Amino acid sequence: MKKLRTYICLMLYYAIARHLPGSDMIYSFGSKQIRRFLCKRIFKKAGKNINIEHGVFFGSGADIEIGDNSGLGLNCRVSGPLKIGNDVMIGPDVMIFTQNHRNDRLDIPMRLQTDPKRPVVIEDDVWIAARVIILPGVTIHRGAIVGAGAVVTKDVPEYAVVGGNPAKVIRYRNVKKV
Repeated sequence: MKKLRTYICLMLYYAIARHLPGSDMIYSFGSKQIRRFLCKRIFKKAGKNINIEHGVFFGSGADIEIGDNSGLGLNCRVSGPLKIGNDVMIGPDVMIFTQNHRNDRLDIPMRLQTDPKRPVVIEDDVWIAARVIILPGVTIHRGAIVGAGAVVTKDVPEYAVVGGNPAKVIRYRNVKKV
C-alpha cells in the first residue's frame, strides 16, 4: 500500500506539482505546500519546512533525504543517494550527480560502462549558489559555501568558501566561538 501511495504522489508531482509556479509568485496558490506535501511522501526522509521549488527533478526520490528548513532551488536536477542536512540553501539550476560513466574499456561502449552509485552528503548550514555541479561521492561539510558556477569534484571542508572549476578553497568563513 505504501508503494502505491508513493507511486501516486510521484505521478502527481511530475504531472502537476513540478509545473506549478514558484513560491515567490503572487499567484502561486499554495504550490510550495503542494510540492512539500508530495515530497514528504516520496523522499526517503523529509524534515519540517522543506522547500522544493518549481521545476525540480529528482528521479524516483526514493533514496533522497532532506533535513529541516532545507530546500532545492528552481530547476535543480538531483539524484540519490543524496543526504541533505538542516538549514541548507540550494540555489537554482544546481545539478547533483551520484553516478558516472567509465571509459577505460575500449571493447564496451562508454554508455554501458557505468560506475556504481556514490552518495553525496551535504551537511548542515550549507549554501550552494546557482548553477553549481556536484559530482559523485562528494561531501560538503558543515557551514560551507559553494560559489555560483562551481564544479565540486572533491570534499569541501567545514566553513570553507569554494569556487571555480574545479572548486578550490577561496577562504574560510569567520568562525567566532561563543
